[in-house]
Amino acid sequence: MKKNQQGMTFFGVIFVGFVLVGGAILVMKLIPPYLEFWSVQKIISVMAKDSALPGMTVSEARDSFDRRAVIDNVNVIKGSDLEIVKDRGTTVVSADYSVTVPLAGNLSALMEFQASTSGSGSTPGKKPIE
Repeated sequence: MKKNQQGMTFFGVIFVGFVLVGGAILVMKLIPPYLEFWSVQKIISVMAKDSALPGMTVSEARDSFDRRAVIDNVNVIKGSDLEIVKDRGTTVVSADYSVTVPLAGNLSALMEFQASTSGSGSTPGKKPIE
């Protein structure tokens, strides 16, 4: 009685290995921008809870962000990149930015991020603080 072999061929194992390694490399390249975004989001949410924010000038709010960004090692955005506006008597700080991550050769991933103290992202049409 002859028994047929079962299982994957050598080339099947190699193919599955390449797919798994490629997926792992992709994940490892895409995680750092998200970690940095979560740090930016945390800084902006801490600023929103700061009772001094409504009385701050634009430069004071930007300096406050920069000090917190140094502590959290945020390099993707600076205080000068923030949009700071007044919305119904409250100060709204928002950050809209994008990150391009090279993947392989001329293939890149573009990720766009938005964070705001109002919780709704960007605030177009609001009056900037003078």
